[in-house]
Amino acid sequence: MYILKTEAAFDSAHFLAGYEGKCRNIHGHRWRIEAEICSETLVSCGQTRGMIVDFGDFKSSLKKIADDLDHRLICEKGTLKETTVTALIEEGFLITFVDFRPTAENLARYVFELLCADGYSVKRVTVWETPNNCAVYEV
Repeated sequence: MYILKTEAAFDSAHFLAGYEGKCRNIHGHRWRIEAEICSETLVSCGQTRGMIVDFGDFKSSLKKIADDLDHRLICEKGTLKETTVTALIEEGFLITFVDFRPTAENLARYVFELLCADGYSVKRVTVWETPNNCAVYEV
């Protein structure tokens, strides 16, 4: 099995609605994503001969995901009052609404699924919330 691994990082805020602890408040992280793709075979001809994919393409795909989350509030849909959302947007704040609670575990699965949708054979995605704590999603 051949495996390629790359990483990207972004800064964003989130909060965990309904959580009884510090993380119920809006707070930020320097998130780091490690993504791994795999293949039993390598490309046999052309420019990418001997590769799973062009590393540049893989890095670019992960960077786009990170860039789309960078310097934003990642917010689960329906967890803020509409007046709050309107006020934040009117103030120029960027918000990314997701259909899940924005935990490290769910963000790992989210990135995994986005890379799969881009056509990659994803093995594992690791999302580091702090330098010492991460969540992994793999199948």
